[in-house]
Amino acid sequence: MPLDNGVTPVNSSTKLDRRFSIAPMMEWTTSDYRVFVRTLSKNTLLYTEMVTTGALLQGNHPERFLRYDGCEHPIALQLGGSDAIALGKCAKMAEQAGFDEVNLNVGCPSDRVQNSLIGACLMAHPDKVKDAMRAMQDSCTIPVTIKHRIGLDDQEEYSVVRDFVGDIATTGVKTFIVHARNAILAGLSPKENREIPPLKYHYVHQLKKDFPELEIIINGGIKTVEECQEQLAHVDGVMVGREAYHNPWILSQVDNVLFGGQPLVHDRYRGARSFRSLC
Repeated sequence: MPLDNGVTPVNSSTKLDRRFSIAPMMEWTTSDYRVFVRTLSKNTLLYTEMVTTGALLQGNHPERFLRYDGCEHPIALQLGGSDAIALGKCAKMAEQAGFDEVNLNVGCPSDRVQNSLIGACLMAHPDKVKDAMRAMQDSCTIPVTIKHRIGLDDQEEYSVVRDFVGDIATTGVKTFIVHARNAILAGLSPKENREIPPLKYHYVHQLKKDFPELEIIINGGIKTVEECQEQLAHVDGVMVGREAYHNPWILSQVDNVLFGGQPLVHDRYRGARSFRSLC
């Protein structure tokens, strides 16, 4: 189902620069927001909100989940699901729609998605994740990536995330986006899961040491470009979440500080005028 997004799908050999990205966030990383980001940064890798396989394969007007403005590139589609066949079909749809990457959500802790075996609970089912990764890679030529936590509930040992990454990497997946907190599957809300489980950045740093051939992206609690620079001394990329929404002006520094290019705007007034010109 090709869509007129004004783009041509990339090939899997194309190397996306994942030094800096904005996390997929439900009801936040909408197309309007992503277009706004492009007035501040041309290099930031953008992610859609999570889209479930059911919404794409069984819902009414699934094409609305695949539409975006051409200026949003580079852009990745994040999928939620656990059925390998369905995920393979949706990965193919992502490629046909011109997305630059397709990502599997293995990090969301909400009760609603757990009931459908979506999100962080999949860390307890690595065989299902491996089947999904293989099916997605077999169905498309764009990069297939995974976003996950460092463990579930009271799993405190580094070996939990190390073994998970090592197991999933056997499928050929090369890019792992790691939220450096555990997911507590019962007793905490999604908001609390972003704040209460302690951050363990050193676990993600160790993953890069143990798997130097993999691309390791760190996520969780990072709020400034200076913090991103510090993290890039240890990992391949940084993914920022809600701070990029609450304080978007930090994005105006990204192209210059993290990518060595020229900033798109130099003050907030010009940024606002640039966005209005796109609307």
